[in-house]
Amino acid sequence: MTYVIHGATGAQGAPVVAALAAAGKPVTALTRNPDTVVDGASVVAAGYSSTEALAEVYRGAHGVFIHLPVTSEEDRQTYARNIVAAVRESRPARVVFSTSGSPTDPDIGGAAAILLSGLADSGVPHAVIAPTLYLENLLMPYVLDTVRERGVLPYPIRADFPVSWASHLDIADVVVALFDRHDVTGVVSVGQYPAITGPDLAQAFGAHFGKDVVFEPITPEQMRASVAPVIGEGPAADVAGLYQAMSTLPDRSIAPEDSAQKLLDITPRTTGQWLADIGL
Repeated sequence: MTYVIHGATGAQGAPVVAALAAAGKPVTALTRNPDTVVDGASVVAAGYSSTEALAEVYRGAHGVFIHLPVTSEEDRQTYARNIVAAVRESRPARVVFSTSGSPTDPDIGGAAAILLSGLADSGVPHAVIAPTLYLENLLMPYVLDTVRERGVLPYPIRADFPVSWASHLDIADVVVALFDRHDVTGVVSVGQYPAITGPDLAQAFGAHFGKDVVFEPITPEQMRASVAPVIGEGPAADVAGLYQAMSTLPDRSIAPEDSAQKLLDITPRTTGQWLADIGL
């Protein structure tokens, strides 16, 4: 039996592959290119668009890690339905799904909500990882270059808006734990607690780089224009829409009662620890 990892060469999947391989677990890396080499894993080319291909690779798996790619919302919803159909057909031993911070409220709708609802109805044992915002977002050129060149950390949140930031490394730690902890089901929130503000982020970056760094709130539209050349116009507009909706909230803090800290005894990295761990 193997552990099947979606997006195994991507920012979120690659750390999961590395963590499982380091633990001596058999890993199947799902990629779009069958010629891709993934250290510590066998490679299978299987796209989100084929229910049959997904079901074939899920069948007999000890665990499947799922997260939806950054693409158009229409495609994401199609992929979510295909994944659910494949899970129902193949019935792997356990599924761990990361929402990647997307809303899962069925009243709001969207791909993550479709996938969460489908997993709940499938009868397949599963757990859901619910991060808020990823620290890796701060590696985008419009953020990191500005920190280095001007001593300013720009981001589309208010200066007084607390966020329970998490890294992809933290997600990997939680995925590996959840594959073994079948007693933990439902939602596991992953992120720093207490939540921190933009100026707290800037202070951590300043301490790491040995310079003064200040936080600068920007608008979702400014963010959209900055990331569109990297991720595409459609996905950039979708992301900007999420930040616009977020601007009406009081915070993006996890709830301690369903946190990885409480349920799994895993404490996410501080911003400073994360910066050191990625060797920035």
